[in-house]
Amino acid sequence: MKFRFLLWMLGRLMSKASRTNPDFQKQLADKELVFQLHTLDGKVARHFIVKDQRVVSKRGPAQQSAFALGFKDATYGYATMTAKNKQLAFMQGIQNKDIQIQGNPALVMWFQGLTKYLMPKKKSAAPKAA
Repeated sequence: MKFRFLLWMLGRLMSKASRTNPDFQKQLADKELVFQLHTLDGKVARHFIVKDQRVVSKRGPAQQSAFALGFKDATYGYATMTAKNKQLAFMQGIQNKDIQIQGNPALVMWFQGLTKYLMPKKKSAAPKAA
């Protein structure tokens, strides 16, 4: 359930960023594709449609996708996507075959680069009044 919610929330965040964040919109320029994140057992799947510098997410598997990231199960997918060091977690998962990439690996790297625009900006600490 956590993984399903995480994928739904990821879709919401990307959709909002595609409307409001100019840096995120630049990353979407000239991209028209569908990608999906799913569990290898097929229990959880969500696909994301990138078109006209916007992102829309839909539940379920895509008919055809430019790339897909498959996690061995929902628990593992959630743990990987919320890990402190996501890059290391992904690399280990790929080496262990707990994460499978179908399609274009360069687009997977592009997707991972997108996620940095989704984190809320940290507010600078305001100096405290004495």
